[in-house]
Amino acid sequence: MFRTLFPFLEAAGESAGAADSAPSTGNPLIQTIIMITLFGLAMYFLLYRPQKKQEKVIAEMRSSLKVGDEISTNGGILGKIIQIKDDFLVIETGNDRTKLKVAKWAVRAIEKRVEEDEGEEE
Repeated sequence: MFRTLFPFLEAAGESAGAADSAPSTGNPLIQTIIMITLFGLAMYFLLYRPQKKQEKVIAEMRSSLKVGDEISTNGGILGKIIQIKDDFLVIETGNDRTKLKVAKWAVRAIEKRVEEDEGEEE
């Protein structure tokens, strides 16, 4: 009954027995090097490359910050940019207009962009 449910196991067992009697072909060192290389390529395409793309998008977002944008920080603070200095931002939070100085790298997302032609009326 076991053989009828899992016929592939029987075939694998027969081939393993045949492999013991016949000499193996191929160099195990070359096979190991190929496997390590394939594993390295898989890690590159699955982990490293997408992370670099994401970092590039975040860097572009942080470089495009403008006065008037509403942002959220990594710490969960929401505010409106009122001043930009090199690597720091001054944001205004809450109804009491509290001002905070925040590092640019701490900006997680732009919640609401300021419009380019905000001052113009049609």
